[in-house]
Amino acid sequence: MDPVKQALFEDGAFQDITSAMIPNDRVTGRFLAKQDLVVCGIAQARRAFQLVGVAFASRVKDGDRVRKGMALATVTGPARRVLAGERTALNFVQQLSGVATLTRKFVDLAAPVRVFDTRKTTPGLRALEKHAVVCGGGHNHRMGLQDGVMIKDNHIAAIGDLDVLREKVQALASRGRPVVLEASGHDQALLFATFPIQVLMLDNFSVPGLKRTVKAVRNLNPALELEASGGVTLKTVRAVARTGVDRVSVGALTHSAPAVDISLEL
Repeated sequence: MDPVKQALFEDGAFQDITSAMIPNDRVTGRFLAKQDLVVCGIAQARRAFQLVGVAFASRVKDGDRVRKGMALATVTGPARRVLAGERTALNFVQQLSGVATLTRKFVDLAAPVRVFDTRKTTPGLRALEKHAVVCGGGHNHRMGLQDGVMIKDNHIAAIGDLDVLREKVQALASRGRPVVLEASGHDQALLFATFPIQVLMLDNFSVPGLKRTVKAVRNLNPALELEASGGVTLKTVRAVARTGVDRVSVGALTHSAPAVDISLEL
C-alpha cells in the first residue's frame, strides 16, 4: 500500500463520523504558510485529496521557498471530502516541508561545503524524507545498506584487527567497490588515509581537532574526500564547514526536523 493511502486509512478518512453532520456543499480551501519555509510534499497532498475525490491545484512546487502568508495550493470539492483528506495532506506537507526547511538552513550555513543526510529516518518514510533533503538543497547518503560500503566504528570493533580491516578494504577496492571509512581520532584518521577508500569520515571531532586532522590528511592523501559527522548542529555547522572538509553529514535533517506551520482554511 502506498504511504498516502495507508495514512488515509490510519486517519479513518473514509469513515469520518463527525463531518457527516455538515452540509456537503462544494467548497474551496487554501493551504496557507504560517511561516517562511521550503515546500515539500505537494505530490503527497495531491494524492491524498485525489483519493478522497477532491480537486487539488498547486501554486508552488517542491523545493520552492515561500514566505509567511503565501497560498501553497487550493482544494475544491464537497466539504465532507475536503475535511476527510485535510489532516493526511497537511501531515505530509508539514513534516516533509519541515525536513526541507531545516536542510536549507544547514545548507546555507555550510555553503559551499555539501550537506548530506543519514539513515536516521522515520520507518517507512525514508524515500520521502530523503527527497525532502534534496528539496532543501542537501544530498543523500545511502538509501539503504545495500547501496554502498560504509565501515563505521562498530564494524571496526567487530573485526578487531586493523591489519585485517585493511585487507578487507583492499579486497573491496579490487572489486571496484567505493568505500567510506569512519575514523574516531587523529591517529586513526592518518592510518585510514593510507587505505584505498573514497571518503574518510571524521566522526565526533571537535572543530580544532578537525582543522588539525584535515590538514594532516590533506598532506598525506590530497585526493581523499573528507566528511565531518557526529553531533553537527545549526550552531556548529558553519565552523565545522570552515575546517577544510568537503562535506558534512547531519542526522538531525531527518530525525529532528520540526514540522512547519501550514493551515487549510475554507
